[in-house]
Amino acid sequence: MAAVIFDLDGTLVDSAPDIHAALNLTLAEEAAPPLTLPQVVSFIGNGVPVLIERVMRARGEPADAARHKDLHDRFMRHYNADPATLTTLYPGVEACLRGLSASGWQIGLCTNKPQGPSREILGSFGLLELFAVVIGGDSLSVKKPDPAPLRAAAAAFAAGPVLYVGDSEVDAATAAAAGLPFALFTEGYRKTPAQDLPHQALFSHFDALPALLQGLARS
Repeated sequence: MAAVIFDLDGTLVDSAPDIHAALNLTLAEEAAPPLTLPQVVSFIGNGVPVLIERVMRARGEPADAARHKDLHDRFMRHYNADPATLTTLYPGVEACLRGLSASGWQIGLCTNKPQGPSREILGSFGLLELFAVVIGGDSLSVKKPDPAPLRAAAAAFAAGPVLYVGDSEVDAATAAAAGLPFALFTEGYRKTPAQDLPHQALFSHFDALPALLQGLARS
């Protein structure tokens, strides 16, 4: 039976507005100027610790472990309290996931976002039940692009082809390191031209994904 594993941020959901809001609530606590949404989008992809590192760098702050922990913990408090209000599914995602599930595909998630808010976001859209496995950025001691999280997600499935779907440089590198076919969603948070990233398929709308996955599973 074929399985498909998805990234979350920038792939299934546009979560940047909620991340942006939580970061700016964190900064407002110390009367610091807010970040712009494009800035925050450029920081997303490598997990919360790196997100906070990039925030500190953008503000000209020196690397400091205590300061990093303080910002990290306060950000997570705000984000965990409200991770889904401003987050939206990309067009066609729900129909695609439900169609794949009805057709017998096994579905998983592998994201650098912590598992708690990842599950809450999927649940807020009524989609969590479709996912046989959810691997978050805090599920293992390493994060993507290390292939271990993706391999852990793939190990949850019975024998059969396993494919990965993501939107970013991190996802492309993770799939390549794990040796899995990769379908690149072009409308997410990627900064590099799509053709410069390793991939086996490209798509800009989820209506096109089921047919692409069927082709990849047969190849």
